[in-house]
Amino acid sequence: MTERELIEGCLKNNGKSQRRLFEEYAGKMMTVCRRYACDQTEAEDMLQEAFIKVFTNIGQYRFEGSLEGWIRRIVVHTALRALQKKKVRFVEINEDLESAQSANADALTTLSAEELLKLISALPDGYRIVFNLYVLEGYDHNEIAAMLDIGAATSRSQLSKARKLLQTQIENLKKLPKRYA
Repeated sequence: MTERELIEGCLKNNGKSQRRLFEEYAGKMMTVCRRYACDQTEAEDMLQEAFIKVFTNIGQYRFEGSLEGWIRRIVVHTALRALQKKKVRFVEINEDLESAQSANADALTTLSAEELLKLISALPDGYRIVFNLYVLEGYDHNEIAAMLDIGAATSRSQLSKARKLLQTQIENLKKLPKRYA
């Protein structure tokens, strides 16, 4: 079945087409949800809500760009709305961001993707959200500011603090004996 046929089936509310679309993209999109959610249950709720929106709005997909990218945008915006309902707050911080250090590249190469995901998931909400949007989703600070109703300086500050905290966590993991890491 081609992507177009799959989408046409979803437009007709064909259960098999919807299930196939879900099965094809749910794994990747769950990874996105896990990066924003505090736990697995919250991520599953985000994913379910996002796919309801995907199926409701599939007629708006114009076959421009990838279907996966279109679905990812819905998932990210759904996750952000869920977090806004939780009243995640971003503190305006005016400080010199030039002193921010990036994580040691050697330390990152020793971590598995799962370990890194756990560290990112443990970040405070504001840090985690901005880190995900900037580093993993590719949004710039002005776009993040507009999405989250914060200032661009706050976005930069949250990213800087997230990177510093991740660097500290990675360095602490490197100090542990291998069996505990």
